[in-house]
Amino acid sequence: MRKILITGSNGLLGQKLVYALLRRRDIEVIATSVGANRMIQKAGYIYESLDITNKSEVEKILTNYKPDVVINTAAMTNVDACETKREECWKINVTAVQNIVDVLTDLRLSTHLIHLSTDFVFDGKKGSEYAETDIPNPLSYYALSKYESEKVLQKSIIKWAIARTIIVYGIVDNMSRSNIILWAKDALTKGQKINVVDDQFRAPTLAEDLADGCILIADKGATGIYHLSGKETMSILELVYKVADYWKLDKSLITPSKSNTLNQPAKRPLHTGFVIDKAKHDLGYNPHSFIEGLQKVDVQLKVRQ
Repeated sequence: MRKILITGSNGLLGQKLVYALLRRRDIEVIATSVGANRMIQKAGYIYESLDITNKSEVEKILTNYKPDVVINTAAMTNVDACETKREECWKINVTAVQNIVDVLTDLRLSTHLIHLSTDFVFDGKKGSEYAETDIPNPLSYYALSKYESEKVLQKSIIKWAIARTIIVYGIVDNMSRSNIILWAKDALTKGQKINVVDDQFRAPTLAEDLADGCILIADKGATGIYHLSGKETMSILELVYKVADYWKLDKSLITPSKSNTLNQPAKRPLHTGFVIDKAKHDLGYNPHSFIEGLQKVDVQLKVRQ
């Protein structure tokens, strides 16, 4: 039986990975995150509190479990907070990854490390979707930290894969943070006016699809960089309009705006989106359409009511 260890298991992707892997009979799941386990289902897997910025904790857990695969979903992903809390951002997004790589190297384990990264490593100036072979040019400190974390793996001698993704959405247990779909739905349901940018383009990714993509990388022992996102690139405004249409909410509450009017600390690429042909061809990755993704979210929200 293979052992898969997940870091950041309390997060959106982390939880989806645990639940997806629990359906398998051939895998033992070790879920790790900082502090208490926030998942509703506590049975069928091992949970360990783990702060990956603490190398001795990483050493202890990896020595104890010797996992076949580590999927590193833990990260500081608040783009604006990373701009102002740079030391914390670097510690979580770069030093922690170095810790995992160093411990795996020292232990001489043949563990496959799958590390999550982001479309923000690109500057968005290409004007169309990015392929794995395109050259990163990060615009923000968050993006720089994620690009540097990629280099940690690329310079290492361990078996590694990088899964880059874009705007991940979905429902999780004990949600401590929202995502753009839930934010827009919640605000419009309450009759609140919202400003939404019309000059940033993204390919929103259903969390279940991203989890499936990571598991496909693990199953196939795939190495290198893979772009895993939704298959449709759209403006953030179009995305929010689709959310409003799906739940029959008032679109007149939505005011289109430009990125330069938001006064956000971190600069964002205007146009990303991914070419996902490599993941489709190599892995059999097949993400849902955005509307199908909203349907899944809707079903999960109804279950919780």
